[in-house]
Amino acid sequence: MAGGSARDREAAVRVAFEGLLQIRRLMNADIPSPDRVPAEWERRQPVRAVALALEAAGIPASAVDSDGHRIATGYCVGPADQVGVVRVEWLGPPGSGAAYAAQDELRRCAAVLRRLGWEALEYRGPRGRRYLEVEPAAGPAG
Repeated sequence: MAGGSARDREAAVRVAFEGLLQIRRLMNADIPSPDRVPAEWERRQPVRAVALALEAAGIPASAVDSDGHRIATGYCVGPADQVGVVRVEWLGPPGSGAAYAAQDELRRCAAVLRRLGWEALEYRGPRGRRYLEVEPAAGPAG
């Protein structure tokens, strides 16, 4: 990233995440530990909410270039097959070793998300590739 843009991004993510926590406190004021329960906005836009939580925790995101080639190793968030469920994968460029790191890194992602009131279950897909399926926990996390 060019001069200062990484710091600008980090600051913007920090502000957005603090705003999200404030929304949780206001919208979940009637339950114990309101910071630990996803707000309605998160439930309606879980892909964005999960990506924000992971980025705010300092976990790197994977990235692709303009040709669609993966150029960075990290989490990749997208919708799962079921409505309201998010899929989190650990991806990297060919030869990066991302598949070998996936178990530990996805568990780190799951730990961050669970602290924030998300249920994160690990699965294995085709060729044994690990991924998480993430959704808001059923009841208030307290």
